[in-house]
Amino acid sequence: MSKKYEELTIHQKLESLIRDMVEKEIHLKEALAEFEKIYIETASAKYKGNKSLMAQALGIHRNTLHNRFRTLKIKRKK
Repeated sequence: MSKKYEELTIHQKLESLIRDMVEKEIHLKEALAEFEKIYIETASAKYKGNKSLMAQALGIHRNTLHNRFRTLKIKRKK
Protein backbone atom coordinates (compact mmCIF):
# COMPACT_ATOMS: atom_id res chain seq x y z
CA MET A 1 0.00 0.00 0.00
CA SER A 2 1.31 3.39 -0.93
CA LYS A 3 -1.00 5.39 1.35
CA LYS A 4 0.44 6.83 4.52
CA TYR A 5 -0.65 5.00 7.65
CA GLU A 6 -2.70 7.98 8.87
CA GLU A 7 -4.69 7.99 5.63
CA LEU A 8 -5.71 4.33 5.89
CA THR A 9 -9.17 3.40 7.14
CA ILE A 10 -9.50 1.34 10.32
CA HIS A 11 -10.45 -1.61 8.12
CA GLN A 12 -7.27 -1.27 6.06
CA LYS A 13 -5.10 -0.95 9.19
CA LEU A 14 -6.66 -4.07 10.70
CA GLU A 15 -6.33 -5.99 7.43
CA SER A 16 -2.61 -5.26 7.34
CA LEU A 17 -2.14 -6.33 10.96
CA ILE A 18 -4.20 -9.48 10.45
CA ARG A 19 -2.18 -10.43 7.36
CA ASP A 20 0.97 -10.26 9.49
CA MET A 21 -0.64 -12.34 12.24
CA VAL A 22 -1.81 -15.02 9.79
CA GLU A 23 1.65 -15.07 8.22
CA LYS A 24 3.17 -15.67 11.68
CA GLU A 25 0.53 -18.38 12.34
CA ILE A 26 -0.84 -16.76 15.48
CA HIS A 27 -3.87 -18.71 16.65
CA LEU A 28 -7.24 -16.99 16.46
CA LYS A 29 -7.95 -17.47 20.17
CA GLU A 30 -4.64 -15.84 21.11
CA ALA A 31 -5.17 -12.98 18.64
CA LEU A 32 -8.68 -12.26 19.90
CA ALA A 33 -7.60 -12.31 23.55
CA GLU A 34 -4.69 -9.95 22.85
CA PHE A 35 -6.92 -7.58 20.87
CA GLU A 36 -9.53 -7.55 23.64
CA LYS A 37 -6.92 -6.99 26.34
CA ILE A 38 -5.35 -4.03 24.53
CA TYR A 39 -8.79 -2.63 23.67
CA ILE A 40 -9.90 -2.74 27.33
CA GLU A 41 -6.57 -1.36 28.60
CA THR A 42 -6.87 1.56 26.16
CA ALA A 43 -10.44 2.26 27.30
CA SER A 44 -9.29 2.02 30.92
CA ALA A 45 -6.67 4.70 30.30
CA LYS A 46 -9.20 6.94 28.54
CA TYR A 47 -11.77 6.65 31.32
CA LYS A 48 -9.16 6.62 34.11
CA GLY A 49 -10.26 3.18 35.30
CA ASN A 50 -13.94 4.12 35.74
CA LYS A 51 -15.53 0.78 34.86
CA SER A 52 -19.07 2.16 34.65
CA LEU A 53 -18.04 4.70 32.01
CA MET A 54 -15.90 2.13 30.23
CA ALA A 55 -18.70 -0.43 30.10
CA GLN A 56 -21.12 2.15 28.75
CA ALA A 57 -18.65 3.26 26.05
CA LEU A 58 -17.87 -0.36 25.10
CA GLY A 59 -21.54 -1.35 25.03
CA ILE A 60 -21.29 -4.07 27.67
CA HIS A 61 -22.55 -4.51 31.23
CA ARG A 62 -20.21 -3.41 34.03
CA ASN A 63 -20.20 -6.95 35.49
CA THR A 64 -19.17 -8.35 32.09
CA LEU A 65 -16.32 -5.84 31.96
CA HIS A 66 -15.23 -6.82 35.47
CA ASN A 67 -15.22 -10.48 34.41
CA ARG A 68 -13.15 -9.67 31.29
CA PHE A 69 -10.59 -7.87 33.50
CA ARG A 70 -10.29 -11.02 35.60
CA THR A 71 -10.25 -13.49 32.68
CA LEU A 72 -7.67 -11.50 30.69
CA LYS A 73 -5.61 -10.80 33.83
CA ILE A 74 -5.70 -7.05 33.31
CA LYS A 75 -4.15 -5.23 36.23
CA ARG A 76 -5.91 -2.22 37.64
CA LYS A 77 -4.02 1.02 36.98
CA LYS A 78 -3.30 3.05 40.12
